[in-house]
Amino acid sequence: MENPDEFVENFTSGLSRQTLDPTKPLWEIHILNVKTSDANSTVIFKIDHSIGDGVSLISLVLACAAMRNSGGEYLPVVPSKKQKTNIIADRNSNIGSKMKKLFLSVWTILLVVFYTLIDLIILLATLLFLKDTKTPIRGERGVENTPKRFIHRILNLDDVKLVKTAMHVSINDVLMGVTEAGLSRYLNTRYATTEKHEKSNNNTLPRNIRLRAGIAFNLRPSPSIKDLIEVMDEKKELKGMWGNLVGLVLIPLTIALQDDPLAYIRRAKSIMDRKKLSLGPNFIFMLLKLLINLFGTKAALLVTRAVFTKTTVGFSNVVGPQEEINLYGHPLSYISPTVSGFPLALVIHFQSYGNKLIIAVAADEKLIPNPHQLCDDLQNSLQDIKQIVIKRGLVVMV
Repeated sequence: MENPDEFVENFTSGLSRQTLDPTKPLWEIHILNVKTSDANSTVIFKIDHSIGDGVSLISLVLACAAMRNSGGEYLPVVPSKKQKTNIIADRNSNIGSKMKKLFLSVWTILLVVFYTLIDLIILLATLLFLKDTKTPIRGERGVENTPKRFIHRILNLDDVKLVKTAMHVSINDVLMGVTEAGLSRYLNTRYATTEKHEKSNNNTLPRNIRLRAGIAFNLRPSPSIKDLIEVMDEKKELKGMWGNLVGLVLIPLTIALQDDPLAYIRRAKSIMDRKKLSLGPNFIFMLLKLLINLFGTKAALLVTRAVFTKTTVGFSNVVGPQEEINLYGHPLSYISPTVSGFPLALVIHFQSYGNKLIIAVAADEKLIPNPHQLCDDLQNSLQDIKQIVIKRGLVVMV
């Protein structure tokens, strides 16, 4: 076989053109015994999204592997959120510190109310009339039915952790900043090749591009691998672990070539900090649930589709095992989650696995004929940010 990587890409893209048979279980497993540049063979899981969200489905696969390999005695370690602890005892607090805490609590509540209202107003405006700027990567109605190309790129997760430590941000902040930087590079190249924007200098981007990333995520706490093993052993009930409790978030991205690459990270942190204070996703979920109860699932689907068709890109970041594992006796090289049938021309997933970071891109074949270039721009953006961090001495290299 001349190009096994292209064969796997073509096979995966072909699966997106085929719908699952509703009379059969809503999943398929395809094994391609073809050696690619990243693995000796490829296993493709095609699962209907109604069964569960990305984290739950990946956890299920890992749980199956743990049961098969070690009878559930050895479980892959997936990072979880750390609970903050209060190290200052209230009994030792003076009146001044108590007043300060009270002021901060009231101020935080006001910010939560303010940011929640802003998110709900923006979502309503998007539902009614607010659209992203028409760019070469923005799809129109019906884009969910067009052919998609699925590709991936494997990077070093330590590079992301280095930037995270140096700039005192989260990994999600770094990935959001890299996405903004990579999309700016890619669109600059695309505009440079069009007749409307002659390349007189290095920057061919139009001004004031409105481009937003739409994120649909599960509000339910994801089941642990141990929980899933107990479910499969019939020791524990499901108790609502599956399905989708969906919240919607719209993240504005600034498409511009920055003189300082670190500006992308700073801006991403600022936006994500505001989004963490918003209860918008929870209210949106309650509204969608109300629509389902009153008018059925089709009504909620129409609302969700109306919002996403007015945005440009989908974004997701899924945390995987901290160490590499075996899948039924075979070393697992990488995990590359993606989605098809989504009303967007471009969806970018980031998946951590051991010391690897996998970028998985689902791109409309007509609007984005060169998705490998987009992966190059994302990878180069991360490397540029890393080099600037090292050059400025923001991190100590050992």
